[in-house]
Amino acid sequence: MMSDLRVDDLSPEQQDLWKRVNDLWALSVERNAEKIRSTLHPRYMGWDMNSPVPHDRDTAVQSVLGDSPVVEDYQLRPLSIEVYDHVAGIVHYTYSATVAPKGATSFRVTGKWTEIYLKQGDQWVMIGVSGRPDHSSDASDASA
Repeated sequence: MMSDLRVDDLSPEQQDLWKRVNDLWALSVERNAEKIRSTLHPRYMGWDMNSPVPHDRDTAVQSVLGDSPVVEDYQLRPLSIEVYDHVAGIVHYTYSATVAPKGATSFRVTGKWTEIYLKQGDQWVMIGVSGRPDHSSDASDASA
């Protein structure tokens, strides 16, 4: 069982990967489609496990745009950050976020994510994600 992970105790490479995770959440708040798209591998496949099937890069980008709930704030807690042969990385973490659906009251959602990255040049590019909001969240069908 993993205990609280201290980012300061991680290698520089692991810290860089954790920074990338945080940067992607910040881009979700910003809601810039082109910036978000550039962080995802063209063959990215992810799975919000509340959905019956995995989704592609275009679906991932749309999940933070348009009528999707706006992420107002968030906190991330790393559980495991591993880098393999300087080219692949896997991050497991929990999140807590306030989201505001269009025309509705903001609410808090929590959940767990696993993100998989490929290092291309000096950038970590997301190739996959899997997770879901916790069932105890105010709205179990919202994802952040």
